[in-house]
Amino acid sequence: MTRYAFLIDHDTCIGCHACTVACKAEHEVPVGVNRTWVKYIEKGLFPDSRRFYSVNRCNHCDDAPCVAICPTTALFRRDDGIVDFDDSSCIGCKSCMNACPYDAIYINPETQTAHKCNFCAHRIEVGLEPSCVIVCPTQSIFAGDIEDPTSSISVMLSRHPTKVRSPEQGTRPHVFYKGADEAALDPLRTRIASDGMIWADTTEHHPTLAVEPSGHGSQVVARTAYTTEHPMAWKGKVSAYLVTKAVSAGALMVGALAVLLGHADERAFVGIALPIVALIFAGVTGALLVADLKQPKRFLYIFTRPQWGSWLVRGAFVLLGYGLLASLWLLGGLLDAPGLIEAIAAPSALFAAGTAGYTAFLFGQCEGRDMWQTPLLLPILLAQAGIGGAGTALVLAPLFDLPGELTTASRWMLLASVLLAGFLIATELTSKGTVHVELAQGAMTRGPYRGRFWASIGIGMVAAGVLAAIAIGADSESVALLAGIAAIAGVALYEDAFVRAGQSVPLS
Repeated sequence: MTRYAFLIDHDTCIGCHACTVACKAEHEVPVGVNRTWVKYIEKGLFPDSRRFYSVNRCNHCDDAPCVAICPTTALFRRDDGIVDFDDSSCIGCKSCMNACPYDAIYINPETQTAHKCNFCAHRIEVGLEPSCVIVCPTQSIFAGDIEDPTSSISVMLSRHPTKVRSPEQGTRPHVFYKGADEAALDPLRTRIASDGMIWADTTEHHPTLAVEPSGHGSQVVARTAYTTEHPMAWKGKVSAYLVTKAVSAGALMVGALAVLLGHADERAFVGIALPIVALIFAGVTGALLVADLKQPKRFLYIFTRPQWGSWLVRGAFVLLGYGLLASLWLLGGLLDAPGLIEAIAAPSALFAAGTAGYTAFLFGQCEGRDMWQTPLLLPILLAQAGIGGAGTALVLAPLFDLPGELTTASRWMLLASVLLAGFLIATELTSKGTVHVELAQGAMTRGPYRGRFWASIGIGMVAAGVLAAIAIGADSESVALLAGIAAIAGVALYEDAFVRAGQSVPLS
């Protein structure tokens, strides 16, 4: 058995960037992105200050989360332990970037596919060492088979204590560091230099560092003087997709509630309007997902080259099944066949819940983003689907002559969903988590995303809840409509804050 690994000797590294340059030359890495890079940190105050260097790259983990989440096996772990990639299979979904706890993966601006260090596999296969090892002037980089006790890296590991980055993630990384200062390996122990970083790509690297995690302020012991940019992978399209699928799934949830209450024969609203809303927003959801891909023409690879362990693949098939059921529901409405609607109401509700909730498991595979690992994410997404469905029903209600029982049920569903979502979010924010979780929550509630978060609470929780309660008490259609609009707007604001804040904590 062969298992390749790197060892970086911090006692001898001089921060010369020869490894970065050699890697760029060997793999024709474009300007602005890096497979391997050197980070500078500084400790102390002048004249009693010192600079430390750390070489960062893919850790070729035994349990690589990027491989687990990749929907098309574009990322894969070889038998020799090297985590490699296949350009021709990558759809550019960027999920691997959020799964990696080490900021090691980037989107190549020329190929629009995910790239990273692959251990110079083409050199390894012909008996050569990686290019970074060859050029290092101080022989600070060791690469080899750790299963071979005679290899130089095995000798170093047996003679010297070493550390790895983020061991708490449980990925079993294969980049070992000798003599590394803890602050050089843990980005949460440094603060970005306020006067700008030398040779830096950006001076707005990690906005969360302005927010101290409660009880962990003593962790910051140095400043980062130089690093490289790692842009946010998922932004507005992913936030919007969470909202559109909540509305879509919620529409059939309301339909299933109507069937349960004995209103399957409300053809115009239950049989036609609700499935049309479900299909339109499901279509928009799919369009947003495809538009967010760096290789949108390859989106069918999810179905033709599926990696079944990925929740991107599982979610795509859940969406497909949901779309088929919604189409069948609409057919029942068009044919005025309430019996068909009644027959598929239960499986439709089940697939609607799957459509709303599968993202909790997808985000759970993003092991680099601790805030997304919360077990409360699934019930929050289901509550938001209740908001999306009930809110949409109340917006549409004035166009139809609905039975009072159905409109009242929709208002109660909205109020209950808003209260449940608010309770779950409050529980999440008051629960203790890792330092990463606290920093991300700080970015959402006190940092750069606080505006949209508190607007989501004010509009989507407080205002929508009060309006829904008034609509129930006063039996007001117009107030109910406003409650539905406010609640859906609140979901949109919250999701955008949640998605962005979750990615704002530095990983390297």
